[in-house]
Amino acid sequence: MHPLLRLAWLAPMLPLLPEAALAAPDPVRIGGSSTVFPVLQAAIAAYQKGGANRQVRFELKETGTSAGFRQFCSGQLPLANASRPINAKELKACAAKGVTFLELPIGFDAITVVVNPANTWASSITIRELARLWNQRATGSVKTWSQVNLDWPNRPIRLCGPGKDSGTYDYFNKAINGDERNSRSDYFASEDDNELVACVANNPNALGYFGFAYYQSNAKRLKPLSVVGKKGAAMPSLASVQKETYLPLSRPLFVYVNDKALRQRPELQKFVTYTVKNGLKLVKQAGYIPMPTRTYLLVESKLYRHVTGTAFGGKLPVGLTTGQALQRSLESIKKPEFR
Repeated sequence: MHPLLRLAWLAPMLPLLPEAALAAPDPVRIGGSSTVFPVLQAAIAAYQKGGANRQVRFELKETGTSAGFRQFCSGQLPLANASRPINAKELKACAAKGVTFLELPIGFDAITVVVNPANTWASSITIRELARLWNQRATGSVKTWSQVNLDWPNRPIRLCGPGKDSGTYDYFNKAINGDERNSRSDYFASEDDNELVACVANNPNALGYFGFAYYQSNAKRLKPLSVVGKKGAAMPSLASVQKETYLPLSRPLFVYVNDKALRQRPELQKFVTYTVKNGLKLVKQAGYIPMPTRTYLLVESKLYRHVTGTAFGGKLPVGLTTGQALQRSLESIKKPEFR
């Protein structure tokens, strides 16, 4: 039999490929803050447990808030995690590419200052001492614990902190040093908070700072310091953040969603809705501080009404209490056109 005739005869017997195999849908790509990463990780795991949701593919990466916004504003990511609001430079980048977005608060964080458990001399630290240790002028000059506080030993200090692409870096330096770029440069830096945990846990002379969830999940390896701010000394905790006494290192956390992608991709809309509806449980599960139940309802309303844009005008909400930051973030849905 001629080879072509043989192929024609066999064709009806060949199995048909399912439509999904011919054109698998694009994964939902999520990137940005390493701080918010555990929340979205928990959201994806819970979402995919349910029936048809298992078919939705996700690509979740922790690159740092700034790196996430660069991808988000260039149209590469439909969803970005952020441990600070979008800034003025990023707003211009989004506008240049025609990217409109929804800014959705998802929970609270307490930036946690930690030392090694072998540290017997430090239990609290003041805002002034943190500034003395971390501002640009400290580079190459503040090298020992005694230079930070005269009551502390003359031992070398090993510093571990977020890199420049981290929203935690921006927020901490704005809160402590007055400007998001005012930071010393001679320290171990990483956008991976697990590396910062190891940096402190492996050195008895170390001090570092990062998101509350990473302290929570490594509590046996780390010792948190109380921070002495305007309202006195406070330990990072659910209670101190909710009572607004852990200042100025408490902050809101966000997810940013590309509005065009949200309208065009049902799987993205379902996932974001699920995440907001279950925000309280997911944020608590990830080790952060949830918002009040009524606030998640307001965020859901913001999502449903497609209220776009930022409530912070490209500025960091340092100096605001968590309640004030939330009020500003949700003020837009109270405008006449959205009532």
